[in-house]
Amino acid sequence: MVERRVRVGWAEGLHARPASIFCRAAAAAGVPVTVRKGEGDPVDAASMLGVLGLGAGNGDEIVLAGESEDAAAALDRLAKLVTDGLEQLPETV
Repeated sequence: MVERRVRVGWAEGLHARPASIFCRAAAAAGVPVTVRKGEGDPVDAASMLGVLGLGAGNGDEIVLAGESEDAAAALDRLAKLVTDGLEQLPETV
């Protein structure tokens, strides 16, 4: 299991538009990724309803996880997206 612990850097938190962008990026990652808030239950990072259900706000810690070493690069990209906020969106998202 590969994990990345990050703090949400979006002023809006993982709600509405940011959650949609995050979920699309997770779906495009090419490997299964889960996300949880703090020590809560993990949800599929590509699931809009699951991510919205986390209620992750600005500054909250979330944990991104993948089952294989192949997930490390995907987790790094998602972690950067979450911490840098919408101002730093890559053109591919």
